[in-house]
Amino acid sequence: MPSASSTAATVAAVAAGCSLLAYGASRLTKSQPKNDLSDINEIDDDDCISPDDVVAIFDKLFLAMQQVVMQLSQQVQQIQMSGQVIPEKQLRQLLKGEFERALTGCQAQVFEDNDVDAECLEEATWEFMERPGTYPKVKRAVERFQKLYDSISGDETFGWTPNKAKNSSDKEGTAMVVKKDLSSEELIKAATIYFDTITEEMVGIAKSWKESGKDLKDPQVSRQFQLEASTDANEAGEEKMMSEMGIQMSDFRSAIDKHSKNPAVGQTLGMLQIKQQQELMAAGVPMG
Repeated sequence: MPSASSTAATVAAVAAGCSLLAYGASRLTKSQPKNDLSDINEIDDDDCISPDDVVAIFDKLFLAMQQVVMQLSQQVQQIQMSGQVIPEKQLRQLLKGEFERALTGCQAQVFEDNDVDAECLEEATWEFMERPGTYPKVKRAVERFQKLYDSISGDETFGWTPNKAKNSSDKEGTAMVVKKDLSSEELIKAATIYFDTITEEMVGIAKSWKESGKDLKDPQVSRQFQLEASTDANEAGEEKMMSEMGIQMSDFRSAIDKHSKNPAVGQTLGMLQIKQQQELMAAGVPMG
């Protein structure tokens, strides 16, 4: 069983793929498995971890950790504004450590609130993730969390599952993904496309929700908006970068790390973020 010290235990294992627990056709329950085979027929359906349970848990974790990421980003901005310079590698390690520390406490509370066992949840998650066509909401919720983890850690865990990792290991050396090395000018162009597309999508989705009668000031509606709109908008931004420049998100993150010490890049990215925040606020888009 994974420990709390290994990448923030179970959920970080789902995000980072650092723990390969067995999963299979056995009945997945919220409590520990029963030892007596004669008791199997006594398992109540209400005790089983359903796809909706997995989605609800990862949605809660995403919203909670999204706030943590925003707080960490604000702290980094304050440090930079004070004139302090933190090496990129050290900054990544600090951010990842803070994220995982916060996740450890957050997931414990979410698991308790939802009455689930961490190991059974992980097993159920991988079970559902192996059938994305049958459980598309599970895939969306888990991959949304993986993207959030990647954004703070610099890792590439999006779409990871134990089965994919095994197949990748079996085929190691037969194929290699070539990364695109971006110049500072290409990065600025890609960032402009990415941020502008996200802003446009978020504003459009907010307008659609309002026209349908949804009150974005309602906390529950706002939370649902953050889940759905932020995911759709980020996917639109990634697709636009790919279609116009052939750039994947991993290339984009690598380029940001590479050019992190370039003043022009840092200034442009900062201005794009400020512009985005201003436009979203002006359009009445919930900011979380």
